[in-house]
Amino acid sequence: MKAVNMPLKFPQWWSLWACCAAFCGLGAAHAVEVVFTPVAPNVYAYVGDTEGRTYENEALNANFGLIVTPKGAVLIDSGASWQGAQQIAAAAQKVTPQPIRWVINTGGQDHRWLGNGYFQAQGAQTLAHVNAQADMVARGPQHLKANAPVLKEKMKGTEVALPQRWLQGADTVLDLGGIAVHVVHRGGGHTPGDSMVWLPQSGVVFTGDVVYVDRILGLHAVSKTKTWVESFKALEALQPRVLVPGHGRVTTLAQAQRDTGALLQALRTHMATAVEQGTDIGVAVKSFDSAPFQHLKHVGVWLPQLANRTYLEMEQE
Repeated sequence: MKAVNMPLKFPQWWSLWACCAAFCGLGAAHAVEVVFTPVAPNVYAYVGDTEGRTYENEALNANFGLIVTPKGAVLIDSGASWQGAQQIAAAAQKVTPQPIRWVINTGGQDHRWLGNGYFQAQGAQTLAHVNAQADMVARGPQHLKANAPVLKEKMKGTEVALPQRWLQGADTVLDLGGIAVHVVHRGGGHTPGDSMVWLPQSGVVFTGDVVYVDRILGLHAVSKTKTWVESFKALEALQPRVLVPGHGRVTTLAQAQRDTGALLQALRTHMATAVEQGTDIGVAVKSFDSAPFQHLKHVGVWLPQLANRTYLEMEQE
């Protein structure tokens, strides 16, 4: 059985994406509605809320992908709950009759993989890079606990369901339904298991949390800017035609470089000098030039923390 959509030429599907984005009001705070929109022939993206996790957005405040093959669909990330996964599955059914047969988790953040249990129950195979394993095991229960008071009854049925297949090495080429799907990993960044899904035939890359656009990126205790920079270099080497970031609108490599790559480099360069010169961490954080990044949502709240964490990381290097 083949997908029902007709192939679209580049200008056609890009225009369609822009129209749907405007119509749907991406990033709105009202109750979530998952809609997959074409970004290339047989390749779709859902752009989630750029705010934090809320009851209304069901912690689907991230982007997800769908690849339709003649032998089944490939889902990029499974959502933060059983109910969220059901929403994603229902949205997929609106664009293809093909069942979701494979789910690739691009990292260890909750909305990347806590919906695995639902898809496993439907017979799908779940996959992730092995470097995500320890993080998922350690933080999975924490994610459940943190989301429970936010999602309330919407967390019903959600359990830690680890991926069934662990990928090894830097680059893995999977034949999924006759489509070459490349999983690119360089040691993570936002989380240790962060990976990108590259479709060379269509020129589309799903970056997971390697890329944030429109809103500022996040650093946590498990994040490493050093490996994040390496992951970003691997992205640049791909030279994708269409980039679906982990957060923010479907975009180009150029915007990813402005919103994520440049920020990572600026943080590391500034803090490397500060550490080398013995500058106090408070002074180093306050003296970081944030002007090029003021267009990013939440910059005023999050940037001081990013600068602080980068300084501490580079002290250990």
